[in-house]
Amino acid sequence: MPIKNLWIPTPDGRADAFAAFPDDGERHPGVLMYADGFGIRPVLRELADELAGHGYYVLVPNPFYRHGPAPVIDLPEHIGEEARPRVMAQVMPLLKEHTTERVLSDADAYLGFLAAQPEVIAGPVAVTGYCRGGLLAMRTAAAHSGHVAAVASFHGPVIVDGPDRLDLSRITARVHLGHAESDLTPEALTELNKALDAAGVDHTSEIYPGTVHGFTMADTDAFDPAALRHHWDRLLPLLGRA
Repeated sequence: MPIKNLWIPTPDGRADAFAAFPDDGERHPGVLMYADGFGIRPVLRELADELAGHGYYVLVPNPFYRHGPAPVIDLPEHIGEEARPRVMAQVMPLLKEHTTERVLSDADAYLGFLAAQPEVIAGPVAVTGYCRGGLLAMRTAAAHSGHVAAVASFHGPVIVDGPDRLDLSRITARVHLGHAESDLTPEALTELNKALDAAGVDHTSEIYPGTVHGFTMADTDAFDPAALRHHWDRLLPLLGRA
């Protein structure tokens, strides 16, 4: 799939991004893909390229563009346990500054940009995300209920309590949540699914057996090839239905 490097105008400047899409001269459904907390890097390009190969235009923005173009932090080729403390020390200040207000402002810009691309067909879009990007995907779906038809979050938090909680009742998209076994107990999953049911969300929400947080990311120790395949087995039918 061709990869196009892009700049997206936002209220706070310009966000660097890339898009992957089929090189066939046709228009395709749009997908906004949010990176995990480590940001844009080769593994995100691999995920976007794979999804684009199934007939989608996949836009991946740099969530930390206010601090400069990606890579914003110094990342090793493999983020193992030895490197993780140093990497997390760089990531945490960026995450704290990436407030919900900024997330929603950026989402408006990203979806507007996506809709304007000549390779993207008019109509509903999908949003997917990994780790904290999964939370961003859910917030985007809640804020754009008339435009987002499908949303998927993988090993991402779903905040249903507290002042920064998600308003699940605003989500009209079809939802898939793929949780790491290390992130969510079966009891917590039951409570989350009850909240989704009560809000009327059309969803599947499950723990991927034997997984730890970050299981889709091939450049980390958490990577689980079987869980990544399971992720595609859930994501592709979701997008196809929506």
